[in-house]
Amino acid sequence: MTKPYAEVIGDPISHSKSPLIHGFWLEKLGIEADYRATRVAPDALGAFLAERQRDPAWRGCNITVPHKVAALDHVPDPGGIRGSIGAINTVFRGENDAFVGTNTDAAGFLSPIADLDWAGKSVIVVGAGGAARAILFALSRVGAGRVTILNRTPLKGAALLAQFGLKGDALPLPARLPAAALLVNTSALGMTGQPPLDLDLSPLSDDAVVYDIVYAPLVTPLLAAAAARGLDTVDGLEMLIGQAALAFELFFGAAPPREHDDELRSRLASGRTA
Repeated sequence: MTKPYAEVIGDPISHSKSPLIHGFWLEKLGIEADYRATRVAPDALGAFLAERQRDPAWRGCNITVPHKVAALDHVPDPGGIRGSIGAINTVFRGENDAFVGTNTDAAGFLSPIADLDWAGKSVIVVGAGGAARAILFALSRVGAGRVTILNRTPLKGAALLAQFGLKGDALPLPARLPAAALLVNTSALGMTGQPPLDLDLSPLSDDAVVYDIVYAPLVTPLLAAAAARGLDTVDGLEMLIGQAALAFELFFGAAPPREHDDELRSRLASGRTA
């Protein structure tokens, strides 16, 4: 009998650390299942999901660039994600084995900073893609103050501010930063193989937090610059592990063993698989 499995899909996908994360938890819990990385081209997304629906061993998938918005056209959306976040990052089997699309990015993003009070605080968000949607949704729920979106296409950023009912500005990238308590990079800038994200962080407050969801490399130039300024930083593994934990339980019906997070982070940082 074929073992149950889940996977992460995207294009490209070879950089993904999701197989290591889920594989680590499956090993710790002694669950006989697999987790894979599968490259899916944009024009093959619909056919891929239709094929997986016919595979009884398939438990679901995590979704990364560039499919987070497009996937909404191919799976049911009982939670109304299209009208709220506007992007999904997880597909799983719900009642009667029916596909369900959801988004674990928002909760995963908030997890490492949830103990801080963001009500009324100014925030800068770099990027306006699928991950930015989840993060802006989360910021709207914690009552963030003015939000400045930096994006190559400011009109796209302005539309997102309106969608999530946030007050702020949409500026071209690069632009001089306003004062802010939190800066979040949701773009691929700074990722291995991508152009760097070169920002002057001097306008940020001395107690600001700089959060980069890029995790390859783990210490991005943005985080290095923030640390050099003495600012608190949050790296991409925090959100990656947080959103993965929620998806893991949906796929495999068991809570991941988060007491081993330090060991997991060590493996992720070193690239070891065992």
